[in-house]
Amino acid sequence: MSTGTTAAIAGLGMTELGRVYGPTPAEFAIDAVSRAAADAGIALGDIDGLLVNPGVNNDIDLRLQSALQLRDLRLLSTVQGFGSSAVQMVQYASMAIASGTADVVACVYADAPLKQGSGAGAAYSGSGGTLRGVESLPAASGLKSAPARYAVAARRHMETYGTTSEQLGAVAVAARQWAAMNPLAQKREPITLADHQESRLIADPLRLLDCCLVSNGAIAVIVTGADRAADLVRPPVHVWGWGQAHPGYRNGRGSDFGLVSGAARSGPAALKMAGVTVGDIGVRQIYDCFTYTTLITLEDYGFCAKGEGGEFVASGALAPGGSHPTNTGGGELSSYYMWGMTPLSEAVIQARGQGGARQVPDHDLIMVSGNGGVLDFHATLIVSPHAKAA
Repeated sequence: MSTGTTAAIAGLGMTELGRVYGPTPAEFAIDAVSRAAADAGIALGDIDGLLVNPGVNNDIDLRLQSALQLRDLRLLSTVQGFGSSAVQMVQYASMAIASGTADVVACVYADAPLKQGSGAGAAYSGSGGTLRGVESLPAASGLKSAPARYAVAARRHMETYGTTSEQLGAVAVAARQWAAMNPLAQKREPITLADHQESRLIADPLRLLDCCLVSNGAIAVIVTGADRAADLVRPPVHVWGWGQAHPGYRNGRGSDFGLVSGAARSGPAALKMAGVTVGDIGVRQIYDCFTYTTLITLEDYGFCAKGEGGEFVASGALAPGGSHPTNTGGGELSSYYMWGMTPLSEAVIQARGQGGARQVPDHDLIMVSGNGGVLDFHATLIVSPHAKAA
């Protein structure tokens, strides 16, 4: 039963992010939730719902309730949609608030894959578990990592639409330009298209600068009713709409893997719920585990025509001063990699008008994407600093 209550993000908690050693994922998570509650101006005891995204290694779980000393929760669950989890958690929290299931829901992601003395490339090695049967066939053919599998998708887009490595490089350069204005970004030094082209191949056609960072840390948000959020410390970030799409690509001839992502369905669903069009969106926070992911998501959301993503991103549209400000904190390519919490956290910062030098003037409507697996799971969120008209 719906109470008619709409939801808003009232608190944002971010630990130190990047090459931060010592805390466990659970300790990072406790810190992030505590920061989010303090940011909202509420006590931990006010939280009656907890949604936990355990990360690829399942390092945090429902026991986080006990670690946080939360009592009598009315909602408690893990959410594992990989990179789409953050948006999914906000959706489920909003639904819980609308139904009266919970009043104040904390959503948290934490991870600590980086180990002191080891490179970023080793962070997720061996994290995929044992594969058996049909599931093992891609690995048996050499597709043993996320970069290798995304490389297949990117190559198919290139072969079909003429997308080039230089166009992917424009995504990386734009992200770094935004990151230069973000004091929390791991990578702030400028890069050029030449730097991108000279970076080493990781999985052809993807180069080092096509790939996201690896980070330790945690991010949490507090979701509550819009009326309650209006009386709290921070400006509320209102949830206008959401959508999910999980393609289930066919492993065979005729599949549109690499050509169409779940954004093609989750985006329109979120826009319809919000009652707006893609042309109304002022800021885009796109899940950018790879430069190619940004490109195909923007195509599938309708910011440019299918197959024209390469020309679109190469035009400078995504960069500071461009027509379509995108990943204004630097994204996962240059700021920090906290799965779907990376785009969500920057959406909150922009919606609050707290972006500093990188603040986008037109931030009335912000579109947030979450992408999990290898284009397997997708979720979209529309948020705004303004309450949605009834």
